[in-house]
Amino acid sequence: MPMTDQEEKARRYELLKAQLAMAKHQDKSVVLVVAGHAATYKSLLVNQLNHWLENRQTEVHALAPSEEDRLRPYWWRYWRRLPARGRLGVFIHGWYGDALFARVEHRIQAGAFYDRLKEINAFETMLANEGVVVIKVWLDIDAAQQAKRLHEMKADPAQAWQINERHWQRHAQHSAIQYHAQTLLEETHLPHAPWHCIVSESPGKQLRDITVLLQNALTQPTTLPTQPELNRAQTNAPSLNRSKNDDEKLSKSDYLAALNLAQARIAYNHRRCLERGIPVVLAFEGHDAAGKGGSIHRVTSALDARFYRVHSIVAPSDEERLHPWLWRFWRRLPRDGRVTIFDRTWYGRVLVERVEGLAEEQDWQRAYREINYFEAQLLTHGAVVGKFFLAISKEKQLQRFKARANTPHKQHKLNDEDWRNRKNWDEYQCAINDMLMHTHTPGAPWHLINTDEKRCARLAVLNHVNRLLANRLENGS
Repeated sequence: MPMTDQEEKARRYELLKAQLAMAKHQDKSVVLVVAGHAATYKSLLVNQLNHWLENRQTEVHALAPSEEDRLRPYWWRYWRRLPARGRLGVFIHGWYGDALFARVEHRIQAGAFYDRLKEINAFETMLANEGVVVIKVWLDIDAAQQAKRLHEMKADPAQAWQINERHWQRHAQHSAIQYHAQTLLEETHLPHAPWHCIVSESPGKQLRDITVLLQNALTQPTTLPTQPELNRAQTNAPSLNRSKNDDEKLSKSDYLAALNLAQARIAYNHRRCLERGIPVVLAFEGHDAAGKGGSIHRVTSALDARFYRVHSIVAPSDEERLHPWLWRFWRRLPRDGRVTIFDRTWYGRVLVERVEGLAEEQDWQRAYREINYFEAQLLTHGAVVGKFFLAISKEKQLQRFKARANTPHKQHKLNDEDWRNRKNWDEYQCAINDMLMHTHTPGAPWHLINTDEKRCARLAVLNHVNRLLANRLENGS
């Protein structure tokens, strides 16, 4: 039964009021995924919702991957389109359509399908932890009713333009879609992101059901997922007590000769990566005054400036604070063939934010798992991932601090925060060791470099970058 005019006005007012309240408080965002069979009025429903809602606070996405999307890891296309806190994002089919139709059309097999569903669960769990409410609606219809509706729409001049060959293809695939959708719904029905199945009867009833779900999401508190225990059994992680290079002194002439050779190899290896469309992500963390900037400069000096980008990560901006915490790193990922270097990284969540009390314990604890998932997505896309931790002794750090304070052209590198971090040396050492233990993975291991001797440290960075690139080019891993 369609809504009366009075009921429609009341629902529209309540929905808009709830949306504007969320926009004012900016305590969460809402993602609505509308999936289901063809001829279930998805476009009509989304258009009507968009008309009812404040469209300046609403973003609708019906994605066909662009060339830019294809040149990034799969999830990049969705991360970059996530709504900020206070906003609503509507995805027609979204990540579910990608997985379902790939399985229906045999572009992926059962194992890959289940793997994709696990990725979806991890993605939605991460969103829920970051204050994103995910509503998932499946619009159902039986094959006979679908055929009848398609013929009626085709015969109606006002609706015929909406029907194309893809609709008839989806009708022919109805039984396969229904079969695989059952698996999809069962495997991704999460307490914090459940499915809501709505039988497609009339647009009015469907709209009423969806607005009820949407209003509840806008007004009710978010549901946080249950956090599984962290696996602390990673005993193969590197230790800060181990040195990856000796403290031997290199003469300037020997250093420059080795530097030129290493940089020439990087230039050659990256040209091959560029030709093959292999993206490269290099992450640099380390103690203050350990020489991250100098090491990064030696890497970039070997690269073509058109094909690399360095991101110096500082405290998140106001815009970045309105999104899930990994959003600002996803949006900075390189296109295929390019190099992106992060001076400070996503590991700030488990280092500075942990030590300085900027993140709750439950947030930085779950970040280990989220980081491993993030890096796994880069590897799945075929990226080279290099992670460097530049370590320095406490005595050598003090020596460099004093040298910076007394050198005019280096004084800008030293600030009050550096001295404060030094006072928290022991707390940072504990956080660093935990980080290494939880995130030293087979595909993205940490490379520890002792930087007490700068020349050796810089060569160690360059040589390891070359090993990473050469291994990927020659062995595909």
